Amino acid sequence: MKRPSCLLALLLVPSLLWAAKPREIKIQLNWKPEPQFGGFYAANLAKVDEAQGLAFNPRPGGSGTPTVQLLVNEKIDFAIVSAEEILISNDRNPKKPVIALFAVYQTNPQMIMCHAEKKFESLKDVFASSVTLSWQSGLSYAQFLRKKYPKTKVKFAPYSGGIGAFVGNKNLCQQGFVTSEPLLANKAGRATRNFLVSEEGFNPYTTVLAVRKNWLEKNQELAKKVVSITRSGWVSYLENTVPTNAYMNQLNPAMDLRTAMESAKAQEKLIRPTDAFQVGEMSADRWQRLIRQLKDMKLIKTELKAADQFAVF
Repeated sequence: MKRPSCLLALLLVPSLLWAAKPREIKIQLNWKPEPQFGGFYAANLAKVDEAQGLAFNPRPGGSGTPTVQLLVNEKIDFAIVSAEEILISNDRNPKKPVIALFAVYQTNPQMIMCHAEKKFESLKDVFASSVTLSWQSGLSYAQFLRKKYPKTKVKFAPYSGGIGAFVGNKNLCQQGFVTSEPLLANKAGRATRNFLVSEEGFNPYTTVLAVRKNWLEKNQELAKKVVSITRSGWVSYLENTVPTNAYMNQLNPAMDLRTAMESAKAQEKLIRPTDAFQVGEMSADRWQRLIRQLKDMKLIKTELKAADQFAVF
């Protein structure tokens, strides 16, 4: 009797080990490993994912990575998108809706950067001037600002990426993220004035973790775990960015460690406005306001419901 029992135990060992293996959660990023994704990497480094039987695997993206399309086409289950992308996608693909689970940035980091010596006090001053503004005119916030400031002397130019043109032209303003381009410009010896688009009344959530609605309906408990781990990862990262920044620097040496630390510091209040704020939470009011704005700009046509755009766990 003893020998079969021992044999059975030996046969069970591989299956037990397999059962204990964490489930991989692939998260498609829309850019390279940088502080804007710090919490997703921190969740893995601090092993808060492992404690719940999961293994976070953020997958680097790049310029133009079509994360929302990859979601809709069921190529991936988790992706980083913007709130506008969710609404535009749900307007165009009503049979394959996308749902937001977690919003990293409460204050959108997109901004217009100008040279400090221009002494602009606001974006209203910028649009009343004759500077050249380098940006992607198709961006939703660009359309919002053109609608808000229709009479302008500004000359518009296509955005070519980076800050090279800005550094070499004191009459140039450009698009960017307050957590990135101003740091690079200052490093290049150029003092800047930065104007957040959110201060103009356009403040969509961004760096949003999203899934498909049909996936969510079948995986409620897993989604709940993923949100919990994501929140813990971001809390861990905000408390101590050093180890995660060092790790991301290995994956993306293009952003040096000093700049990464400065970027992480610059984004703190954009992610957690107060110590009491629950990182990642969203509100129906914010979603409804964005729906109205996108409809007013004719970027969406249907009467989307705010409550259908995000999940609460």
